[in-house]
Formats: sequence, structure tokens, C-alpha cells
Amino acid sequence: MLEQIHHELQSLKDNHLFRTRKLLSGRLGSNLTFNRQNFLSFSSNDYLGLSQNQHIQDALIEGIHLSGNGMGASHLISGHHKFHEVFENAFSEALHFERALLFSSGYMANMGIISALVGKDDTIFSDKLNHASLNDASILSRANHKRYRHHDLKYLEELLRVSKSKVKLIVTDGVFSMDGDLANIPDLLQLCETYDAYLYIDDAHGFGVLGKNGKGILQYFYDQEKIKIPYSPRIIYMATLGKAAGMHGAVMASSNDLVEYLIQKSKQYIYTTALPAFMAYGLKESLNQILKADQARRHLNKLITMFRGGIKFQKMSLGNSFTPIQPVIVGSEISVLRLNQLLMDKGIYVPAIRPPTVPPGTSRLRISFSALHQDEDVTTLIKNIEDFDSHFDAH
Repeated sequence: MLEQIHHELQSLKDNHLFRTRKLLSGRLGSNLTFNRQNFLSFSSNDYLGLSQNQHIQDALIEGIHLSGNGMGASHLISGHHKFHEVFENAFSEALHFERALLFSSGYMANMGIISALVGKDDTIFSDKLNHASLNDASILSRANHKRYRHHDLKYLEELLRVSKSKVKLIVTDGVFSMDGDLANIPDLLQLCETYDAYLYIDDAHGFGVLGKNGKGILQYFYDQEKIKIPYSPRIIYMATLGKAAGMHGAVMASSNDLVEYLIQKSKQYIYTTALPAFMAYGLKESLNQILKADQARRHLNKLITMFRGGIKFQKMSLGNSFTPIQPVIVGSEISVLRLNQLLMDKGIYVPAIRPPTVPPGTSRLRISFSALHQDEDVTTLIKNIEDFDSHFDAH
């Protein structure tokens, strides 16, 4: 086994696919310190800058004094604290659901929810660009797993039409994490109604950013009068709390019966120690900050517009996204690593994304904008990317 591991590691290095961790030692605004060097960073999913918010920090400190460091047990034994309950109730009320349930991470939520809801006699229908955790959850469930081409709802409809499964679950990212584009929630909901299916939405990159008061992708489409509130009982909604919320964990929301079923059946919820209560106390304050962060969202959208309107390419290309995720498609692994290093030499850090995270030939810079960025940060980024584009063959 060790010999096989050695050869595989060497193969990753030979094919420019080897990844290394960067040692983070400091954060201030949009700047990160890696290995004693300061970088202007476009790498974080901290879209509203709430990971450094003083009100949330104060709540966390107060929460520790009120509840201690950890829970010492799972929710169903003795680890379910009133702070967990308060946050779940506040989240479900804010997002117009009957009930919500707090998980320890987005990956764990996806695994625990999907594997509890469907089994070997059921079928999952997944967009091909879904996050890895959604694919792993589908495998764990042992359900029949059908993957449809990205945004190809005609093909999805054909898959649904011929399916004989009693339980059918459409699984999708709300905002796709490597492209920044949105799932067509209204049309997916219509397919659910037509073919008696349910819709699981992972809104990791939409919650906090999209829609009125940052309530996420469902609110975004409600604002466009494309879906209704209260939402269809066919919706199972999940939002991670380590991105725009600036914290940690994940929360799902749906009907009261479905949440109660997960409490009884989701192994990833039942058999893990509860998230520390002080985290839930901080999450309640994070939710408060999100709901009133309209100024931060306006600033964030201005930065996105500034970047998309300002950058000009000769060889590379820009993905079709109006969210804080802005992919610059470079092409080869070698070229994207070269651009990544050039930017780091200039004190700018933007992660290089390579296969298997993205399809071969679509290696890219994944630019993530935050409300912590300033106009001059965007100008600096544009200039340095354009300099690379004009001197190198990206393909």
C-alpha cells in the first residue's frame, strides 16, 4: 500500500496536480499572512466579512461564559442546548420554513440528510457540477444516481419521465461553487411538481449574498416573482455557515415532519457530538448581522460589477457569473499555476483550481470577492491578470 501511495503522490506532482497547504498566521481585512508574507487575498468565501465581525466575536465570548467550551454529548443524549434551539427557530422564521436543524458542517449535513431520505429503491438526479459532498452523499445513500448535464433541464425531464422510482430527489447547488452561476430553481420546482419529485438545494454560496436581506437563492427568485412564499413543501434547503455567515456549521430547513424525521434517522446528526452551544449563540448574532447587511451587499455587488466591466482578455476568459465567485478560465494546469505564482510574487493570492475539482482543460483562477475589499484592490487585481494574459499563451 505504501509503495502505491508513493507512486500516486509522484504522479500528482508530475502532472501538476499536487496540492500544498499554506500556513495562515494572520488576517486583517482582506489581507492574509502566509508563511510570514502578507497577501491581498481573493481566496475566501467570507463574502460579507463577518468572520472578523466584532459583534459576532463578542457573542461568542459571551456564549462561552454562559455555556462552556463543548457539549460532551450528541443532541439526542444531553447535548441539545437552548442556544441550538434559539438559532434553529430564528433561521426557520427568517427564511419562511416550518423548522430548521443545525449540523456540524455542510459536508456532514449533505451526507446526513440525503442518505436518510433516499435508499436503494429510490433515485437521485444530480447536476454534473454539484459539489463533491453532494455526490458522496448520493453514493452513501445507495440510491440509483442519475447525473444530468449542467443546466440541461430537458435531459433531466426525460430522466424523470422514465423513472419508476417511488421517491425521486433532485439535488443541486444553488450557486455552483467553481462557476458562480445559479441553478434554475423555478423550473426545477416545476419539474418536481410535474413528476412528483423533491428538490434538495445546497445554498452554500447563496445564503447571505442573494435575495432581500441576504436570505439566499429562494428569496432571490421570490423577489423576481418566480416562486411563492411559503415555499413548496417539496423543498429541502441547506445553507452552510462558514462562508457568508463567517462562522462554522450548517443548517437545513424544511417541513416540521421532515426535520423530525432527520432527528430520528440521520446518522450524521444522531451519532456526533453537538456543535458547541457558544457557536450557536454566535450564529444567532451572525444571522442578525446578515439580515441587516444591505450596505455590505451593495458594496460587494459594486466590486463584482467593477471587475467584470473592467477586465479585458486576449487569451483567457471570464465565467458567466454575477455572484462573488468569478472564475477566470486559463486552460492548462501549467498556465494556471504560472499565473497563480506571478500574482503571489506581486503580493496577491488567488487560488488555482485544477482537475479533478474542475474538468480537464478548464483550470482556472477562482476569484472570491468580499465586502472587505476596496475599489483599489479590484484595480490592482485587474492590472496584474491582464499583464499575464497579454504575455503568455494560456492554452
